[in-house]
Amino acid sequence: MDQTKLRAWWAYRQGLDGSLEGKSAAEVLEHVGWARSVGGVGPYLTLFSRAGLSRENVDAAIAKTEIHELPSTRGCAYVLPASDYALGLKLAQGFAGEMKTAEKLGVSAKEIDKLCDAVLRALEKEPLDPDGLRAAAGKAVRNLGAEGQKKGLATTLPVALERLQTTGDIRRIPVNGRLDQQRFKYTLWRPNPLGDFKLSTEEACTELARRYFRWIGPASLAEFQWFSALGVKAAKAALEPLKLEPVASGDERLMLPADRAKFESFKPPKDPQYILTSGIDSLMLLRRDLRSLLDPKDLDRSVFADRGVKPLGGLADLPNHAIVDRGRIVGLWEFDIESNSIAWTAFVKPDKALRDAVARTEQYVREQLGDARAFSLDSPKSRAPKIAALRKAAGGR
Repeated sequence: MDQTKLRAWWAYRQGLDGSLEGKSAAEVLEHVGWARSVGGVGPYLTLFSRAGLSRENVDAAIAKTEIHELPSTRGCAYVLPASDYALGLKLAQGFAGEMKTAEKLGVSAKEIDKLCDAVLRALEKEPLDPDGLRAAAGKAVRNLGAEGQKKGLATTLPVALERLQTTGDIRRIPVNGRLDQQRFKYTLWRPNPLGDFKLSTEEACTELARRYFRWIGPASLAEFQWFSALGVKAAKAALEPLKLEPVASGDERLMLPADRAKFESFKPPKDPQYILTSGIDSLMLLRRDLRSLLDPKDLDRSVFADRGVKPLGGLADLPNHAIVDRGRIVGLWEFDIESNSIAWTAFVKPDKALRDAVARTEQYVREQLGDARAFSLDSPKSRAPKIAALRKAAGGR
């Protein structure tokens, strides 16, 4: 299989070819998939890189609940379009991580039931942050002591909040309307998005698979398994109704039959299409096969990762944000808050088109986001070694 064509096809399916310019935030997410958040700028970069959407536009879509950050597949938080809220919540219900931890600390389901009732009563009056909820719920919230602290669960409140979010009874809203600053209040969700949702868990998994292969097919069963966190048997059962086809004889990567003719006739663009994305962009994260997005000569390229210098092709995830051209990762970048500029290195000879793409994203980050944190604990201080490594690789740029 021609890897150049595959990479360009994935970029096309992901809207990294300019075809989604002017679309709404919800339309973009319906087309390219749910955006992983983790308290960083990923969702903003997803929507800017595809549709040129400003931060103000994205925040307005959040305020109108046209898009929303909520627990979904794997129990992880993604930003979803409204059309997928119920599906995402249904999928999240199989991953009650906080309750499993609480049970090990002697917390019963009955205790959490009572706490959930107390939280709902408190939110009838007004949206509250965690401190406000602890005060309003009073003795219904139990401190789990030193042992709870060790396990990352100081009180029983997060257990109730996790349950009430996955059942669609409450949702969390960013205090300042932004996705990348991790300060939330909770509010009742009326009407509950799960109210009219009739799909079984198995049917929901098939619907996720249908979306997944539309977002990023061709992809393998193992790649879908990673994204969905389903076991082999459950993943195969989810795929069976879709009647997926191998992209080529003997190839383990599968695609929707309806995409076959379009894929066969697809021709990679001749001219570069440089785009700056986040390091956890859906182009990378949905399949999580970094090597397939790299040119063979870049596999052994040394990059600075969390624990020292490593070959890029040996990593599971990117150590930085990415510069992409027709599906190929051709560079890495970080935002340097001290100089208010992007530090970047390219695996290809920089031309005007590449410099213009960097300048466009740099202006967006500087003027609208203020920083480009990869995740909630990312900071200018922790990022400094990465920035230094990028500048060194780029000859001081």
